[in-house]
Amino acid sequence: MKETILSIIVAGALIGGVIVMTGGNQEKGTEVSINNVTVVDGKQIIEITAKGGYLPRKSIVSAGIPTVLRINTKGTFDCSSSVRIPSMDISQNLTPSGVTDIDLGTLSKGIIDGTCSMGMYPFEIEVKG
Repeated sequence: MKETILSIIVAGALIGGVIVMTGGNQEKGTEVSINNVTVVDGKQIIEITAKGGYLPRKSIVSAGIPTVLRINTKGTFDCSSSVRIPSMDISQNLTPSGVTDIDLGTLSKGIIDGTCSMGMYPFEIEVKG
């Protein structure tokens, strides 16, 4: 009887921790984009962090504006330290700690998919018209 109660308590704590860590109602593999895009001197700057993946995983920008992808690293030594955007023929190694700017040019409406060098950590840029 005590083992059953203990098992229920442990299971509840684990499930509660997962709900807290994932934000409760998000679908698996999704992440809500946050306000990580600014416009400075006529350029939109997308800021993401690379370490064990890319955060946020989805960014939303406007079409027709010159765009820079700014990637922040801090002790990044995994495969997310190498960024690939195949549709734009971009492959860029990042410094382990610091900031790397990648000029994406003026974007057209659509979805731009990026990933780490191994394809394990995806990110997405949605370009709205």
